[in-house]
Amino acid sequence: MREDVDWILENCQVWAIVGLSDNPSRAAHGVARFLQQRGKKIVPVHPSAETVHGEQGYASLAEIPFEVDVVDVFRRSQDAGQFADEAVSIGAKAVWFQLGVVDDEAYERTRAAGLRMVMDVCPAIEWRSR
Repeated sequence: MREDVDWILENCQVWAIVGLSDNPSRAAHGVARFLQQRGKKIVPVHPSAETVHGEQGYASLAEIPFEVDVVDVFRRSQDAGQFADEAVSIGAKAVWFQLGVVDDEAYERTRAAGLRMVMDVCPAIEWRSR
């Protein structure tokens, strides 16, 4: 997994963050800001399609009108797999499931489709430990 974490952090510039809203008390809000401060382009993906940290939000991954490198999922494990499948369908390079988000079947499907994937880790924590 370490190799995939490092590859994603080094090579993925556009991060679609599923579950990102303009609620500063949510973990996604802080992680998105962290990534943005390190030069990553964040793309909020939330049913309300809010603008967050100055970036236009989209109601779904399919609505994003440009290429996405990684889909970062802040959703419950039982809901996360659909976003991994959507990441494959939009041509993303990688999927990142946040701390506490685990779906082994989604992991297998995503890897079989040729994407890099990590689960149950936080990019902000991993960035600092590099």
